[in-house]
Amino acid sequence: MTSQQIRQSFLDFMASKGHQIVPSAPMVIKDDPTLMFTNAGMNPWKGIILGNDPIKYPRVADSQKCLRVSGKHNDLEEVGHDTYHHTMFEMLGNWSFGDYFKTEAIDFAWEYIVDVLKIDPANLYATVFEGSPEEGLSRDDEAASIWAKHLPADHILNGNKHDNFWEMGDTGPCGPCSEIHVDSRSAEERAKVPGRELVNKDHPQVIEIWNIVFMQYNRKADGSLEPLAKKVIDTGMGFERLVRTIQGKTSNYDTDVFQPMLKKIGAICGCEYGKDEKTDIAMRVIADHIRTIAFAITDGQLPSNEKAGYVIRRILRRAVRYGYTFLNMRSAFLYQLVPQLIADLGEAYPELVKQQAQITPVIKSEEEAFLRTLDKGIGLLDKLMDEARKANKKEISGVDVFTLKDTYGFPLDLTELILRENGFTTNEEEYNKALEHQKSMGREANKQDLGDWTVLAEGETEFVGYDELSCETQILRYRKVSQKGKEFYQVVLSKTPFYAEMGGEVGDTGTLGNVRVIDTKRENNLPVHILTELPAILGEALIATVDAERRQAIACNHSATHIIHYALREVLGKHVEQKGSLVTPDSLRFDFSHFQKVTPEELRKVEVLANQLIRQDIHLEESRHTPIAEAKAMGAMALFGEKYGDDVRVIKYGPSVELCGGCHVSSTGRIGSVRILMETSIAAGVRRIEAVTAAKADELYYMAQDTLTGLKALFNNAPDLAAAIRKSIDENAGLKKQIEEFMAEKIERYRDDLIARAEDFGDIKLVRLQGEANPEMIRGVMPLLRGKFTDVKFAVVAATQFENKPTIAVFLSQPLVEAGLNAGAMIKSAAKNIQGGGGGQPWMATAGGRDVNGLNAAMEELLANLKS
Repeated sequence: MTSQQIRQSFLDFMASKGHQIVPSAPMVIKDDPTLMFTNAGMNPWKGIILGNDPIKYPRVADSQKCLRVSGKHNDLEEVGHDTYHHTMFEMLGNWSFGDYFKTEAIDFAWEYIVDVLKIDPANLYATVFEGSPEEGLSRDDEAASIWAKHLPADHILNGNKHDNFWEMGDTGPCGPCSEIHVDSRSAEERAKVPGRELVNKDHPQVIEIWNIVFMQYNRKADGSLEPLAKKVIDTGMGFERLVRTIQGKTSNYDTDVFQPMLKKIGAICGCEYGKDEKTDIAMRVIADHIRTIAFAITDGQLPSNEKAGYVIRRILRRAVRYGYTFLNMRSAFLYQLVPQLIADLGEAYPELVKQQAQITPVIKSEEEAFLRTLDKGIGLLDKLMDEARKANKKEISGVDVFTLKDTYGFPLDLTELILRENGFTTNEEEYNKALEHQKSMGREANKQDLGDWTVLAEGETEFVGYDELSCETQILRYRKVSQKGKEFYQVVLSKTPFYAEMGGEVGDTGTLGNVRVIDTKRENNLPVHILTELPAILGEALIATVDAERRQAIACNHSATHIIHYALREVLGKHVEQKGSLVTPDSLRFDFSHFQKVTPEELRKVEVLANQLIRQDIHLEESRHTPIAEAKAMGAMALFGEKYGDDVRVIKYGPSVELCGGCHVSSTGRIGSVRILMETSIAAGVRRIEAVTAAKADELYYMAQDTLTGLKALFNNAPDLAAAIRKSIDENAGLKKQIEEFMAEKIERYRDDLIARAEDFGDIKLVRLQGEANPEMIRGVMPLLRGKFTDVKFAVVAATQFENKPTIAVFLSQPLVEAGLNAGAMIKSAAKNIQGGGGGQPWMATAGGRDVNGLNAAMEELLANLKS
């Protein structure tokens, strides 16, 4: 079976068991502050598991794009060095939300693996939770008895809490799990050592392929467990490992999931997979990482220096440096792999095909930027090694090496490689100390202590904020949160008019009773209100009220992003797609795909068209529960990287039709006007517009009007201001030219005066300058002296002050330079006398300072160096 056939067989099997087959959610998570990426198949279902979302389908199955690089599931440094760890991977999974439990979950898994995929049951092992006396949990005998229907007793193994008790986090749903392991060794190897002795022992050929989690508990903040109201089955089967097993390979990279890509890498880099271990590792790293990078960009996450963007940039740079170090790739090459990736995965994930024009230039631009960083880092490292050689040292400071990595992005392993090649080492203890200091600062900055939820009433939050800005409500539950030395409360309400931050729109603020709501966030799809204190009486009805003026400003800016999006597509072309946005009360930011700078003329056209639509006062047409297919048929634009349900909200202002859950004005006229502030590039093929609307646009207009009024006053209220300014500029240019001519004549006279004042100083004609003198005159005259004395030993030594600031200067004719004197070196040393610094060329140098009292000492030192 091919990998495509295996993926489809799983989905078909689960569909036959009554599961709703759903598409993969985005790999990049945008509206969950607890996660940056989907790192497990269950992430898209957290809201249901936590009881925040209603259950639409009690049985669900999919193939989910996942990424594990940071936090608890940190596999990044393993990738490439072994044959089964990946950053981006596919997780085949099936879920039951309050429907079936252990018996069906285990039976389904057995039927699919043995009856459909024909894996030999003699090579299968199942683990069950052995229990935890300190938790008061006994062995999972129920799961063991179900496995006993399928496996002999010596193939049912006990697993410890680390391997066989799954937890979502420090708190939340959790429960025992059963892992299915397959022994892919040869018959001879299995005869020597039974597979049961190698399960969970990191043997590369005895691996876990499926984990079946029985969520039946909730972990509280104090560590205690309580039963879940509705039990959940959560299973995850690593697709790449499964394909390896079915195709009879000993490495994930030997399957048809990776082989075409490895061959493409070999063709580009001029190498062959399987010939050299270091080359193979590099090729595996690249084959893995290109998948992660491309899918992340497809889901709307561009490489950057912050949060999720930093993770993607780190992965891309890891791929580049493996190519740089081990495959001798000195120019960008990753972007050339995108067509092969689409050939491999485009059918299963059509979003890759649609976003190819976006993916390729972003990767190429990032590669080229990092290659420049590598060149800069090598230069800095060369400087460190030169300094060490001069000091007869063979060890480079660990702090310096850490600075190279932390400040300049120069990778540690490449630093160590270059140092070894040049006979140097680094102080690992210093490096690790600096690294740990940075990590501890990061941990402290992000440390958040969450209390348990105090439940006052059961229920789900009803959002009424599209229609009302104030309503009567009650607190369902609350908890205390401590972060960065501050305490605040998270509160969940039965009914709320507060919009929780999502889709680029900031959350509402306002009041709950007599207490301020300082923000509203969305956590696991649950609107959470942030308060600095709790209301005095918790169990009674309260009035929740949104700050109306602030909400109106946000709505104006959000609706304006839709209008601008439409205008951009009309002016620039239909290739324009939204790539991100930020909507605040003060301004809007809109990121979009476009492969060149938007010209001022095009920007003006966009702004004019947007304001025409605003002045038409087009009324909002809102459809809150539209089937996704119907919405797309209406022309609504869905954004890549966003997760949409079967029913969506459509926002329509005349020709502008978009899927959106944000807050909007009732008609475009309420926006007033929109003014574009700037247009910039934020990544290859991605532009950014920043704009203001309504009152902020008025402020911009008034500011411009005030500036214009002030300018007119400066020009005596000339009727034609532009002509008056042009005349002034022309007159100024003429006067400037006259001044330059006058100064040139003055400097020539000054030169002749200096030559006349020259005195004998040994065999040198010397001019000494002391007292009050303009340093500009001294600097200006030196080039004129150079052409005058090409074969005479002539020097000028100045130690002067101007407006109580000291200056020293030296001029040396060519014969003196040829004799070994260096004005730059002389000035650098003498500048210490005036507490200053400077330099220049061998024939001319100057320096300024802070201490005029040191001028005499500086003059004496300069003359002494001249005499020597």
